[in-house]
Amino acid sequence: MSEPIPIDPYQRLQIVQNGDGTITRLFKFPDAPTLPDPTMSTAPIVLSKDIALDQSKSTWLRVFIPRDALDNKLRLPLIVYFHGGGFILFSAASTVTHNFTFNLAAEIFAIVVSVEYRLAPEHRLPAAYDDAMDALYYIRTADDDWLRNYADLSKCFIMGGSAGGTIAYHAGLRAAAEAQRLRPMRIRGLILHQPFFGGVQRCDSELRLVNDSVLPLCVSDLMWELALPEGVDRDHMYSNPMVSDGSKSLEIIKSLQWKVMVAGWDGDPLYDRQIEFVKMLEKMSVSVVGYFGVGGHHGVEMFDLSKAKLLILAIKSFICP
Repeated sequence: MSEPIPIDPYQRLQIVQNGDGTITRLFKFPDAPTLPDPTMSTAPIVLSKDIALDQSKSTWLRVFIPRDALDNKLRLPLIVYFHGGGFILFSAASTVTHNFTFNLAAEIFAIVVSVEYRLAPEHRLPAAYDDAMDALYYIRTADDDWLRNYADLSKCFIMGGSAGGTIAYHAGLRAAAEAQRLRPMRIRGLILHQPFFGGVQRCDSELRLVNDSVLPLCVSDLMWELALPEGVDRDHMYSNPMVSDGSKSLEIIKSLQWKVMVAGWDGDPLYDRQIEFVKMLEKMSVSVVGYFGVGGHHGVEMFDLSKAKLLILAIKSFICP
């Protein structure tokens, strides 16, 4: 176990906590524009546009579609994606998110719907989980030409990275219980990329990487403190899948024959929690694939294109075996 080095998690995250329970985000992550017009001479291989989800909640969807699908009138698998950021940072429009989901759509040849959900602490959990279900119900009957004419709703996957992976997991638990109501959408599996799980008891990788340069333990703790309902700890069902009441929903996931992919790196402080989660699914006979690498850190694929390509190729094999 490493000795903790004093770190100010507020300074590390570039946030200030306000007296009314909100936070001021001091750094504005750059956003990427959409490119929705296929007739432009400079149109990229993947087009994108934003669609309002719930204006009262300021939630929306960024939809990505390979241009070839429009040109050749193809129906493609659908990936519903949730971005990371510890529940408190980033957006579906953030350049780092936009670039990853753009490449996901291009490499897998799928429609990707990236969800702009409400952030904590202004909207504590389960707000993001509720927004995830709003997105699924919207997509199933969306009056949008790209989704209506080109998405194969019988081949849908729910995916997220980091906190988005946790959102994808909880959306999956809920969606499994409501599978009949979600028809004609048929979910085939969950893709959890470095899911941001928590717990009161420290795991070995958290203690080994307590001073991690990307996700030190104090930063992880602060994110959960700001995201969870007030008065609960990290052993709440919204945080810790090992102590939650998710077993009944996991039984439904097994009965629906969904597949689950969990991807991570041993340089991530959350690594041991992800491994433990995979073992739980295996014990329950849920169809699960673990895709774990050596040396990478938390969120590395969002910044390292070579590692992102490897991850996306693994996802492609998972979706289209």
